[in-house]
Amino acid sequence: MADYFVVISGTSRPHVKALYNELHIRLKAAGELHARAEGTDLGWWILLDYGDVVVHLLQPEAREYYALDSLYQDCPVLDWTAVELPELPRPEAARLAE
Repeated sequence: MADYFVVISGTSRPHVKALYNELHIRLKAAGELHARAEGTDLGWWILLDYGDVVVHLLQPEAREYYALDSLYQDCPVLDWTAVELPELPRPEAARLAE
């Protein structure tokens, strides 16, 4: 069982895939690797398992169909805007451009 579930909507298949790519790249740069990724080829619903955190990336129709929000409705909600995030290492190209 995970400590946190993150549910994210993308507007389309390319958007969901772009969200996955960005999340994967940024978390990998921060030293976090997911154990599994499911659905990356379709982009309808991508599931990322980081052990204590499970991330769901869905198109709006998938989010409505699977109703994960109602499944997790009894769970406490974390105000992610109040969470201080660590600074990510800047890509080498950005450092060289300065």
